[in-house]
Amino acid sequence: MLEVGNGELTYDENRAHFSLWCILAAPLMLGNDVRNLKPEIHAILTNKEVIAVDQDPRGRQGRKIRDDGDFEVWSKELVDGSRAVVLFNRSATEADIGFSWSEIGYPEYLTAQVRDLWLKKDMGKFKGSYSARVPSHGVVMVKVR
Repeated sequence: MLEVGNGELTYDENRAHFSLWCILAAPLMLGNDVRNLKPEIHAILTNKEVIAVDQDPRGRQGRKIRDDGDFEVWSKELVDGSRAVVLFNRSATEADIGFSWSEIGYPEYLTAQVRDLWLKKDMGKFKGSYSARVPSHGVVMVKVR
């Protein structure tokens, strides 16, 4: 059951928890009292772009494609051929985390559009790789197409 909005998780930890749940195509069952949601928690739990990754019709579970100790990269192939990617920082400080197209099953020469699903913002077109600054105990979740 989702723990978003329960206990002592920080905002970034709540987003990380929800992102990982969604990339794993897990059932989204809330474990909190929805009558008392803080606005920032409501925003996490109702982000349509992130929920769409969880509910993708292909039904595939994402997988960890790299584990560099405190830095992890997760990817999920979506029904339209795009990829959802979570950059997860378990360290005590923010860090730059990136991935290459080959790690997510794309050819390196490809130019692809990257959209940040939490910012709800197109980040631009990139060739061969993408990286972002990820907060401590937080994530950056993107869609690559």
